[in-house]
Amino acid sequence: MTADLTTTVGKIQLKNPVLTASGTFGYGEEYAEFYDLSALGGVIVKGTTLEPREGNPPTRIAETPAGMLNAIGLQNPGIDAVIADKLPTLSRFDTAVIVNISGRTVDEYVELARRLDAVPSIAGIEVNISCPNVEHGGMQFGIDPVLTRDLVQAVRGATAHPLIVKLSPNVTDILAMGAAAVEAGADALSAINTLLGMTIDVERRRPVLANVTGGLSGPAIRPVAVRMVWQLARELDVPIIGSGGIMTARDAVEFILAGACAVAVGTANFVDPRAALKVVHGLRDFCGTHGVSRIADLVGAMETG
Repeated sequence: MTADLTTTVGKIQLKNPVLTASGTFGYGEEYAEFYDLSALGGVIVKGTTLEPREGNPPTRIAETPAGMLNAIGLQNPGIDAVIADKLPTLSRFDTAVIVNISGRTVDEYVELARRLDAVPSIAGIEVNISCPNVEHGGMQFGIDPVLTRDLVQAVRGATAHPLIVKLSPNVTDILAMGAAAVEAGADALSAINTLLGMTIDVERRRPVLANVTGGLSGPAIRPVAVRMVWQLARELDVPIIGSGGIMTARDAVEFILAGACAVAVGTANFVDPRAALKVVHGLRDFCGTHGVSRIADLVGAMETG
């Protein structure tokens, strides 16, 4: 018997729990050359801002042990171009499309959500709260529960689309941030974004990245991500998308057992463009091997006693 891989993230229905993490899959068109994107549960598109951004100067990516650092700087064509040129292409596939948004002020986030509210083809909006708020001295929205609550509440009022808040791991209490987002109206949480890191060229005695620091992703951060998903799922009654170093189906199962109802494959897409598809197939095989009829039965099924 073939396992039922369907799942829901709040009001978002997915044919399977495998999504592609924002910033690792472009706007889908690049990967459509390798396989039919309709096989995925969904695609979370590259972080989108109100105006076009060129991003940071190179070097912007550096390989690290069991991971990579990136400081791309949210390079994107801007929300109007995404709506006009990118989303129509993705709508050809039978998969959920979620748009990740980033802003420098609450008003920018609100305007992004307002424009996307008029796009019926998308399944939801993912709010990246790891951005610096220029109105508060550059403090990230995602490291202060008050800023998190105010931002999410404002965005919630601008759209009827399901709202997913992507949490930053660069905090002392991930639960406080998740609770603030849920209180303000988030329909789901995405955990986690990248960890802040840096690497140094010891011959030149200079940072490898032109931006000095960058976001660490890949298998190196998976144990941290799994722990944070478990903490959130244990205390908050909210759907969670787990992400952070998922390379195989067994990695995805870790997140699901910890409490995630869906997972996002990120850095693995750079290693193997078919990585997310392989995770889908691997989950089906895992369920068959272990006699699991519904993937939903594994959500939060980790035993600690």
